[in-house]
Amino acid sequence: MKIRGIKATPINLRLEAPYAWVFGELDGFSPTIVEVETEDGLIGLGEAPTPAAAAIINDVLAPRLPTPAAAAIINDVLAPRLVGRDAFDIAGAEHVCLPFWTGVQSINDRTRIMAFGAIEMALWDLRGKAWDQPLYQLLGGAVRKDIPFTDYFSLRGDGPKVKGETTPEEVADYCVELHETHGTTFFEGKFSTDDPNISFAMIRIDSNQAYSLSTARRLARPLEDLGVRNWEDPVATIEEMRELRRHCSIPFSTHNIDIARAMETKVPDAFVGNPTTHGGIGRLLRFVGACEHAGIDFWCYSGDSGIGSAAYLHLCAALGWIREPNQSLFRMLPMDVTEEGPFSPRNNFVRIPEGPGLGVTLSRENLAACHRDFTEKGPCNKYHDPAKPGTYRRLPLN
Repeated sequence: MKIRGIKATPINLRLEAPYAWVFGELDGFSPTIVEVETEDGLIGLGEAPTPAAAAIINDVLAPRLPTPAAAAIINDVLAPRLVGRDAFDIAGAEHVCLPFWTGVQSINDRTRIMAFGAIEMALWDLRGKAWDQPLYQLLGGAVRKDIPFTDYFSLRGDGPKVKGETTPEEVADYCVELHETHGTTFFEGKFSTDDPNISFAMIRIDSNQAYSLSTARRLARPLEDLGVRNWEDPVATIEEMRELRRHCSIPFSTHNIDIARAMETKVPDAFVGNPTTHGGIGRLLRFVGACEHAGIDFWCYSGDSGIGSAAYLHLCAALGWIREPNQSLFRMLPMDVTEEGPFSPRNNFVRIPEGPGLGVTLSRENLAACHRDFTEKGPCNKYHDPAKPGTYRRLPLN
């Protein structure tokens, strides 16, 4: 089964309301949706968590008109190297796209790694569709089929169809509503204030490196008293995290996927990742295996469409070591590019899709709408200051 073409489409996934975090406000995400088509007419789906990948895919691997960043990597750099190759030869595809893995990592070329990771995800989806098997079966079978997720909370502004939460009391009311409506008892949210006075059945917090070491030390005790399950990136560096460990018993997590350094410093306790940031599903399988050997937890982060989220579900079904709930912004995304999405956790769990491959179907109408949003308005601004549109602002927390 030969690859006939590869297409990368940058899109915007707008949140129903912008939420506050350490850098200002976040109004959505701008991933890249990848389609790998074979000569038999099958189409595999993948996703990179950045628009930068589209250019590499569209303009290097299958020359086309110039496209934005990640889509250009896929379209312009990677696609030409893969068209005509065997779609089942995933290892061979990696070799022609990332022939010098150590070198790619050493120059910190994460966009190229994520671009290939999205293609590799699509190749796995193709394999499942061709063999009429769900992805988790290709990965060895399922140790679970109901996958745990947290529901997210944050201070939020008003959206077109929803009133945001602008006070801690309103955030608490929102979480109570999630519990009463959806049975949620696993929560995770942005924590970048000096007031930790909020408590739920199970809570993880994410500070996005907001605090100085001295402030984090001061907050550690009241957060411990609340029974916080995990604190993601409380300080700016791994060295500061190691020092904070001396004053805090709460487990730490981070997006910094340097496992050798984690084994040396004894922090973090968990990595929060994404298959494409590792270079694809195959490399993530090996990474999670290394985490299990090292005794370091792993779970998936949020912000993907139903395509990337489906990959999370299958990986968590197949890998017993991914024990903790994954992050979820499903409730905050009013639209998805799949017919099945957005996924909706019930009593903290999402059922694994049982269709072939990833088990999701691309919605052409929604894909076109999300791409039109990207082309007309530009990528979602993750560092938005409402007072100065288009600018970066770090909140004065310390």
